[in-house]
Amino acid sequence: MIPATRRLAAEGVYDLIEQGGYFVVHAPRQVGKTTAMTELARELTASGKYISAVVSMEVGAREQDIGVAETAILANWRIALNHFLPADLRPPEWPDGPERQRISQALSFWTQNASRPLVLFLDEIDSLEDETLISVLRQLRSGYPFRPESFPASLAVIGLRDVRDYKVLSGGSARLGTPSPFNIAVRSLTIQDFTADEVRELLTQHTAETGQVFTDETLQLVFDLTQGQPWLVNALAKTAVEDVVKDRSLPITPEHIEQAKEIIIQRRPTHLDQLTHKLTEERVRRVIEPILSGGSLENVPDDDRQYLLDLGLIRRDLREGLVIANRIYQQVIPRALSGGPQDSLPMIKPVWLNADGSLNADKLLESFLDFWRQHGEPLLRSAPYHEIAPHLVMMAYLQRVINGGGSLEREYAIGSDRMDLFLRYGAERLAIELKVWRDGRPDPLKRGLEQLDEYLAGLNLNSGWLVIFDKRGGQPPISERTTTETATTTNGRDIIVIRA
Repeated sequence: MIPATRRLAAEGVYDLIEQGGYFVVHAPRQVGKTTAMTELARELTASGKYISAVVSMEVGAREQDIGVAETAILANWRIALNHFLPADLRPPEWPDGPERQRISQALSFWTQNASRPLVLFLDEIDSLEDETLISVLRQLRSGYPFRPESFPASLAVIGLRDVRDYKVLSGGSARLGTPSPFNIAVRSLTIQDFTADEVRELLTQHTAETGQVFTDETLQLVFDLTQGQPWLVNALAKTAVEDVVKDRSLPITPEHIEQAKEIIIQRRPTHLDQLTHKLTEERVRRVIEPILSGGSLENVPDDDRQYLLDLGLIRRDLREGLVIANRIYQQVIPRALSGGPQDSLPMIKPVWLNADGSLNADKLLESFLDFWRQHGEPLLRSAPYHEIAPHLVMMAYLQRVINGGGSLEREYAIGSDRMDLFLRYGAERLAIELKVWRDGRPDPLKRGLEQLDEYLAGLNLNSGWLVIFDKRGGQPPISERTTTETATTTNGRDIIVIRA
């Protein structure tokens, strides 16, 4: 366990509470928001200076009747407060206030009858929508001037996103778009992912308890794969020690972590399922699609970019700009998007295998070309992101290939104008670069050979495939325009160029 209050202290939360601040705490799912705020509330109550607790707003979600939502929320609060607070600090019976005022009257009545200043944290605030959400925020704002005598001395609303992005359907907008009606918030905080040192601290606690060691290379790999995303760090370590290496006398190596990563991705737990579900949203597509294709984000609205940052799908990198948040998401996202084309694939006989079960790259090429000429056109229509439909179809095909016992890694970045695939199957390794030829652009062959040459050098390989998808208008059918040729890079590497 990494002390949650240490993570909050770095954000200045104690100063905000001392100053009587109302604030926002937002962070992606499963980074420890509720855990951190619950620990903070317990600490504040134990100090003898405050009464503090975390209460949830979730039971009011999707209630169209505001009065019904308020009643359900207050009833749930009662259960939580009876659990977390000692009897002498629990609130009195809630007053029977009028609709649209029940939350504020309950907080006011509790504050006036409390023996200490009240500090309250409202969790899952953005599960509320429309008029219910606006009503609750307005009630908090209306009571704010009366703190600390007649309203909580300090209060935080906790959710996935900042206030401006809360869901409202009034006024012709799908989002609030502004901090009002919660413009009393003095700051908007987030809970950061673990640092590399915190990952090391967490995993060495396992070593101290069990004697099972994570090697230094393993500790670094866990951070590299997750960038410290708390749920992923925990899932990787848990899978490694419970599924991959159950013998506590054996150390956890990078190979074990790679195995754990594949197990997690294949299981598609709720965390990753929620992540991939977001990919269907149009504002998510507007950001993810150019990242996958190596395009530009210059025409993507700032609100869309910030939305994905708030969700934890992407992060800002000082050198590369906006990138997918971590290497596991980097594999999960294109794999999820290619699921439709993969499910649409016809039965493909594995002619790419030699008699001994090893991969034959020449036969794989022949098989792909036959498949692409016959099925490429209709499968492109099954891809959810039109601009990268060829990439998704090819990944779906290769995923079918590696299901027999290999792996497929994907690399992509804003502004690179490419996607790189690295296929491993037994001892065979194959690097593939995907590029698109669009209207008004020169033939990407020259630049593609330069980029692939650099990619191959990093992999210590002497050959690879360059696939150029021709998306210019007025081209003949795929079955007629798909060809292959050979080329040599400036450093003497042999390349098979596939024009598809």
